[in-house]
Amino acid sequence: MEWSTKLEELKRELSKNVIGRDFEVEMMVIALLNNGHILMESVPGTGKTLLAKTFSKAISGDFSRIQFTPDVLPSDITGIQFFNPKLQEFELKPGPIVTNILLADEINRATPRTQSSLLEAMEEHQVTIDGHTIQLNTPFLVIATQNPVESQQGTFQLPVAQMDRFFIKLSLGYPELNEEREMIRKHRFGSSKEELNPVLSKEDIIQLKRELENVQLSEVVEQYLLKITRETRNHSSIELGISPRGTLALVKAAQGRALVKGRSYVIPNDVKEMAPFVLGHRIYLSAEASLTSTPEKVVQDLLESIPLPVEVEV
Repeated sequence: MEWSTKLEELKRELSKNVIGRDFEVEMMVIALLNNGHILMESVPGTGKTLLAKTFSKAISGDFSRIQFTPDVLPSDITGIQFFNPKLQEFELKPGPIVTNILLADEINRATPRTQSSLLEAMEEHQVTIDGHTIQLNTPFLVIATQNPVESQQGTFQLPVAQMDRFFIKLSLGYPELNEEREMIRKHRFGSSKEELNPVLSKEDIIQLKRELENVQLSEVVEQYLLKITRETRNHSSIELGISPRGTLALVKAAQGRALVKGRSYVIPNDVKEMAPFVLGHRIYLSAEASLTSTPEKVVQDLLESIPLPVEVEV
């Protein structure tokens, strides 16, 4: 099966309700196939919830949404053991995390204790409730959102360990003029959502994951990728460079991009295109550099300074 054709079908199906997010859909597929998770950053009203909910329908998955606030407890996410007076015994009640697509809305409004309750689920694909371990559904994708405008007002910055758990970070900008015009015409009389047909089944996703394992990474591309990640550890503007987990994430992301583009091998451009989304949230700038630049800008400058390999051994 030509999986790139399947991806185009997925984009067309999502476009019934979500306008102008083809690139984000590709990134969500890449994260899903790598058992990764996504951090979305944008101002309110750009369609993050609609995108996540529509995506879950198109991949035949279940969807849960948690609105994070300072009073949300870890048990509100993972679940609880409660005493059933009729049975005179404790019963396990799993939380909304037991799903396929979990939208963690405004995650930085939750306390660090509540934020950390997601770590086990994101890394191990399981949750532990009072000593009982529950394996999470497959596929499982966390899409966490945060509003950059209110990053210092009643919020709790995500710690380094949690940021490193996110496979990629996306910034949803404002739509293009023609896209916003289409939104007006489609939704000005209220909701006009169309019923979606599932495009990818769970069996398709499992098969795609197998295909991903066979995507080849040549030595030339491998050297180029390592040069990028190792350069972040010696860069004058970067205080904390990319960890080995970040290096592996970039490898997997490049393989994912190759697969969705219909190739069985990675080219240097796959690495270059994915690097800003995989590495930007994993580096921390020095105090001086943070006054004049952003992590994403530093990563972009670093990429421009490293020549793209011309020849690739496949």
